[in-house]
Amino acid sequence: MKGMVHVYTGKGKGKTTAAFGLAIRAVGAGKNVYIAQFVKGMKYSELKSLKKIERIEIKQYGLNCFIKGKAEEEDINAARKGLEEVAKILKSGEYELVILDEANIAVYYDLFSEEQLIEAIDNRSEEVEVVITGRYAADKIIEYADLVTEMKEIKHYYQKGVKARIGIEK
Repeated sequence: MKGMVHVYTGKGKGKTTAAFGLAIRAVGAGKNVYIAQFVKGMKYSELKSLKKIERIEIKQYGLNCFIKGKAEEEDINAARKGLEEVAKILKSGEYELVILDEANIAVYYDLFSEEQLIEAIDNRSEEVEVVITGRYAADKIIEYADLVTEMKEIKHYYQKGVKARIGIEK
């Protein structure tokens, strides 16, 4: 069966969470999952949980979180090296689900181009399902995808000064 391309984007909370929920569903169906996290290099709580689940492999291709700043050359190199590695993984067919967490942000910050991302996905093994997460999905990525979900923020407690909490946001 041909794998589809999903995009989870928008300013609302829950893009990565939705992708990781799909990963758990895929494992329950006996599938192997690879999660590539771009931009993120910090240790989030979900990493501890996902690393305990057989059939899920997760790797971070970010050095730190620069979203409030500007990407340094090291950030760009790490992301491009990561995309090269992920392209091989996509092509291998070893994983039936590949999640490219924050790949939209990587494109937005010019860590790699939307064309490079699409090329990597285009050259995948046919049955591989791909999920791309992150705000600011490029128009080409949206057009390319088979399924696009936008998370829309209606209200968020950040606006009241609540910081990211361990086990909920990080």
